[in-house]
Amino acid sequence: MKSQHQVVLSLGSNQGNRLENIKACLALIHQEIGTVIKVSKVYETPSWGFESDAFYNCALILHTLNSATKVLSQALKIEKKLGRIRTDEKGYQSRVIDVDLIAFDDEVIATEKLKIPHPLMQNRKFVLLPVQDLGLNWEHPVFKKSVAQLIEECVDDSNCVAVHELENPLATISFEQFNYVAFEGNIGAGKTTLATKIAEDFNAKTVLERFADNPFLPKFYKDQNRYAFPLEMSFLADRYQQLSDDLAQFDLFKDFLVADYHIFKSLIFAKITLAEDEYRLYRNLFDIIYKEMPKPDLYIYLYQNSERLLQNIKKRGRSYEQEIPADYLDKINSGYLDYIKSQTDLNVLIIDVSDKDFVKNHEDYLYILEEIRNKIDK
Repeated sequence: MKSQHQVVLSLGSNQGNRLENIKACLALIHQEIGTVIKVSKVYETPSWGFESDAFYNCALILHTLNSATKVLSQALKIEKKLGRIRTDEKGYQSRVIDVDLIAFDDEVIATEKLKIPHPLMQNRKFVLLPVQDLGLNWEHPVFKKSVAQLIEECVDDSNCVAVHELENPLATISFEQFNYVAFEGNIGAGKTTLATKIAEDFNAKTVLERFADNPFLPKFYKDQNRYAFPLEMSFLADRYQQLSDDLAQFDLFKDFLVADYHIFKSLIFAKITLAEDEYRLYRNLFDIIYKEMPKPDLYIYLYQNSERLLQNIKKRGRSYEQEIPADYLDKINSGYLDYIKSQTDLNVLIIDVSDKDFVKNHEDYLYILEEIRNKIDK
């Protein structure tokens, strides 16, 4: 899965209740565009370039899979929703809300409608000081200077004062009580996509299954009887080694570990694919390994019906998966649900995502976060 873009936005308001305008805009951005990861303090500063009431300004970090052009389009819609009316008049004007794209990863974009980084950011303390609050490890891709250096060289002498703190929209959910969170699901359920996104948004280390490197997988889908046992054995060995290594290595710069599998999936798939005598041998080996493995502090199962799974499998286009039958997916779903019912000491959350698309629809991703928050708060 491709990483999300890191976007820096600047918000401003000098009409009406400025603080409430900023808060409403922040909430809409988080609901409709992407995940708001961090928010600066609110600064009050005189109007810049024209005579008017003082502005409230802040900056934020946004994670999104959308393009810069799409983010701009969505931001303009939010401005309009909050009552901003753009006119063809030249020069600066008072506004209920103003959303500017300051940076988009390390990209340089120059089109008629969009220029990134913002061409005037280096001249504006009301942009630079909030951006500095975000603590970004970011260098201006044109000037090759840090935000601190841009502030030091900025000629803007206006009085820009911090006046309010804003709550981060992600503050309602915290994974701090967990060391190890596992996302599970059937083939095509989106567990890797979600685990990666959660890790990026909440500063976690990822452990992602290395299925693409398994030489037996394409062979298995062509001849299951012949390649089922070596496939399941190779997966078991690789999962054991990967989880043992990564769970043993503490990362000072990450808050917790998130995986897109739990090693018990090995037994679920083996029970479906192996002959009875092979499964007995496999189970003996698995039981020895399983006793040594740490269990996840939170186990999240993404349930999808087989019809939706087949659509996802077709969409992602892996050639060796295209002939997977629906009844095989049904057996996997049943295997997972039977396993979950049997685990009385496992902290389990089941989320039905059959009608969700948490990649294309940000509200669906927020729905999943809300389900996790409700589980954590119980």
